[in-house]
Amino acid sequence: VQLQACGGGLVQAGGSLRVSCAASGRTFGSGGMGWFRQAPGKAREFVAAIDWRGAGTYYADSVKGRFTISRDNAKNTGYLQMDSLKPEDTAVYYCAVRPPYSSGSYYHAGLYDYWGQGTQVTVSS
Repeated sequence: VQLQACGGGLVQAGGSLRVSCAASGRTFGSGGMGWFRQAPGKAREFVAAIDWRGAGTYYADSVKGRFTISRDNAKNTGYLQMDSLKPEDTAVYYCAVRPPYSSGSYYHAGLYDYWGQGTQVTVSS
């Protein structure tokens, strides 16, 4: 699976952005998908995840109620809708996909096999 993240940009605090993750390969639809982010000088952190069917979603406490993860398996694309953005949301956002039908926590980056190149999201105050 190859992943291409896009849709990042510069937005003012309180604004919205939607980042997308386009996947190539036949296994996207059978693997859980996650979004992680990394701010300068900080470790990569979990943001949100969705299971392969789109039935279960998981969020970091810092984004719960503001971000929404979704996927369209027919289009091999995942999304992260980000609302009420804050300056502390500024980071490079990475999408990642887990192996087909894999189990285990969605919060751990090590359980994802495929990663996109990242897209920059900058929130100005």
